Amino acid sequence: MRICGFNAVFCAALLALPGVARAVVAHEDAAPVLPLWPARFAESPGRLTERSDDPTRPDRIIEDVRAPYLVVHAPPRPNGTALLVTPGGGYARIVLDKEGTALVPAFVETAGITLFVLRYRLPDRAHVEGADAPLADAQRAMRLIRAHAGGYGIDPARVGVMGFSAGGHVAARLATTTDAAYAAVDAADTLSARPDFALLVYPVITMQPPLAHPGSRARLLAAGDAAETDAVARLSPDRHVTAATPPLFLLHAQDDDAVPVGNTFALHAAALRAGVPVSLHVFPHGGHGFGIRGASGALARWPQLALDWIQEQTTP
Repeated sequence: MRICGFNAVFCAALLALPGVARAVVAHEDAAPVLPLWPARFAESPGRLTERSDDPTRPDRIIEDVRAPYLVVHAPPRPNGTALLVTPGGGYARIVLDKEGTALVPAFVETAGITLFVLRYRLPDRAHVEGADAPLADAQRAMRLIRAHAGGYGIDPARVGVMGFSAGGHVAARLATTTDAAYAAVDAADTLSARPDFALLVYPVITMQPPLAHPGSRARLLAAGDAAETDAVARLSPDRHVTAATPPLFLLHAQDDDAVPVGNTFALHAAALRAGVPVSLHVFPHGGHGFGIRGASGALARWPQLALDWIQEQTTP
């Protein structure tokens, strides 16, 4: 296991600022980064840990992100569609490769989609981050993607979100929340934060036991909070699906023992009630956290199912 720094250009700028802890700096990957919040630029971009001993199969996580940012994976010939990617990690960490860089061959290199992988703040009551910090970062990310669309060859009306596990909760809240989670800071915040479509892979959805993912629930809700009942409703995206919710692609394994498949069923039922177009894919086997590298058999074809569905959403 080794702990690394980040993209050299980003780190050099960060380390030149006062009050930023010195760290071992290494390339996170070759992709450029786009900081979300200029005022937070001097804060920590996070702590990166490599959990794999196999250099051909990296398995990095990031923790303690205070200066959230996007890593941009741009294809040589963009097809005009963009995806904001919100990896999972139970709101304790963010998984960077299994649910991030592993998407690049199929989605970027083959399909021509521009990926913006988000390193978002995690709820942490020991500091200043609360339950809405990940949503605020996702809303800001969507707006920045649209603000920079021209430079990346992106149609600002073809920007979707793909979220995994707890990142699926971030993506689901982004797709079902109409109010801004933060005060506007610049002209980018005049743009829409609503994704044009949303793909949710083994997502955390409800905060209501027994379907709630215990770790995510514990980190999002203050234990013993008198307002906990209200918070459960506010933080459960299935309670907020309306006709304005964008089309949904839902993917889950029936034998998921971490995030019960009932989370996806709850969101699917809510979409049907609201008349939201929804594509549901439930496989009998796959467990949790399969991403692309861990999918086998029929489940291994899910990226193509997703790409075909995205094409349907983005073709006039």
